[in-house]
Amino acid sequence: MALVSMTGYGRGEVVTKGLKVEVELSSVNRKQFDVRISMPNNLSGLDAKIKKLVHDSISRGSVTGVVRIGDANKGVGGKVSVDVDIAECYMRELRKAGRKLKVSDDISLRDLIRMPEVVKCGDITRDTTNIWPSLRTAFCQAVVALVNMRKSEGRELEKDINKRLITLKKILAVVEKQLPVAEKRFKSRLKKKLREVGLADKTADDKLQREIMFFIDKTDISEEMVRLVSHFKHAHKLLRENGPAGRAFDFLCQEMFREINTIASKANDTIISRQVVLFKTELECVREQVQNIE
Repeated sequence: MALVSMTGYGRGEVVTKGLKVEVELSSVNRKQFDVRISMPNNLSGLDAKIKKLVHDSISRGSVTGVVRIGDANKGVGGKVSVDVDIAECYMRELRKAGRKLKVSDDISLRDLIRMPEVVKCGDITRDTTNIWPSLRTAFCQAVVALVNMRKSEGRELEKDINKRLITLKKILAVVEKQLPVAEKRFKSRLKKKLREVGLADKTADDKLQREIMFFIDKTDISEEMVRLVSHFKHAHKLLRENGPAGRAFDFLCQEMFREINTIASKANDTIISRQVVLFKTELECVREQVQNIE
């Protein structure tokens, strides 16, 4: 299975029974799962259903979205109507009061539309029972499109990470090839130092032998090399496995950094030190890419 990116975009739209439902979703990288959807206040009761629907397909990343609901013909969120009966009632009572108060009849349409309940805006999002099926379908469309884009981005990430892992293994091969040379040079320097301090003829001394072996062991990087090879195998295994791999890959990069830093501190060799710098630079690029993996 290809890696899945946490970056993507998806859109869904449903038109039915004069109702138009639009959903747009986008996601970016985040350590945990988070979803924030902007939608009409009347639909706030559907928030839990919507979050579950998104979370069923996306395990990690920050998802933001917007819901637009309107008339399929007008493209607005509600219908405006005038209650003529109420307007006539206002007109009749106001004229009656005007005659009683001997005030001239100057009532205009502008006055009437300011009266309560004369102009009404019908909110087509009010009936959530009828809206939910269409909203769910639009969300499913948007989630599928979002996931597909995340998978497409993930395939590109996988190609880049694979390429960089190959480069890292080549760098490690140079270090491995240099090891015998570095060890030989180190032993030669050690013998020279022993001669300089007058201990060359006392190397058979048990205590001195233990100290020499302890010092050699402290400069030995073979264990770190073995662990790095093991980490490479694990990395390729993660690329093949199903399910989210971002957290595991991030931890693996940290472990590889730890091993290469240990090699840098142990190895007293110019060529190895130069390869360590190259290795850390390339590994940092891998780590940056891993931050975008679900």
